[in-house]
Amino acid sequence: MAQHKVKTIGLVVLGIILSIFWFYPFYLVIVNSFKTKAEIFVNTLGFPSEGTVENYPEAFEALDFVHSFLNSVFITVCSIFLICIFTSMAAYALSRRQGKTSSIIYFIFAICMLIPFQSIMIPLVSIFGSVDMLNRGGLMIMYLGLGSSLAVFLYFGALRGIPMALDEAAIIDGCNRFQVYWYIIMPMLKSTTVTVIVLNAIWFWNDYLLPSLVINKEGMYTIPLKMFYFFGEYSKQWHLALAALVIAIIPIIVVYMFLQKYIIKGISEGAVK
Repeated sequence: MAQHKVKTIGLVVLGIILSIFWFYPFYLVIVNSFKTKAEIFVNTLGFPSEGTVENYPEAFEALDFVHSFLNSVFITVCSIFLICIFTSMAAYALSRRQGKTSSIIYFIFAICMLIPFQSIMIPLVSIFGSVDMLNRGGLMIMYLGLGSSLAVFLYFGALRGIPMALDEAAIIDGCNRFQVYWYIIMPMLKSTTVTVIVLNAIWFWNDYLLPSLVINKEGMYTIPLKMFYFFGEYSKQWHLALAALVIAIIPIIVVYMFLQKYIIKGISEGAVK
């Protein structure tokens, strides 16, 4: 009992230490967002001597937040919808067809997760530019291609735990393959689908590199692209940038809080079964 108690206390202390390291960057961002530009450089780690909320409305206006927010929401939602539909159908077809071809295709998807984006970044953007498919449409198609590997991996693992007897029973009752997939299989993949949604939403919402290469029209800029305007060649408006960062991360935190209970379950279903 004593040994177990010591082990428990050690794990709690370790958890607290790791939590402090994890929350520390958030502390810096939030605290400094209430400081003036001068105070950030004088007292970066401490609490603001005279807190101000003026940074937030100024950052909100500088971001053109409503417009850039809608752009980010549109790109994120449409990209996630495409990924969930196409990858779940692909994983369903691969899991229900036993053979070398299906296994090879699945392993190709799995191996593609190891390919770094930076190695295909330039040719990918060049190809899409040559066929005039940049900006939002091209960006969503790129996200579909880049996000498919992990999604197929998770869906395939979850589908292996669903017996084929359900498919056969539904077909006997008169369903076609698409009806089996849509009405029988997809509702059983709720946890995996939520996991795919959250993981990709965090990626798409915070992504700067790919949109900066693909989006070249002012009216289509996302929030991360708008954030760049706080950092000029001769001046950096850290007080506004940090306030804008707090505004930008609130939506994705809210989404995560509502869907977090499904994430661990979805990952375990997709990776273990």
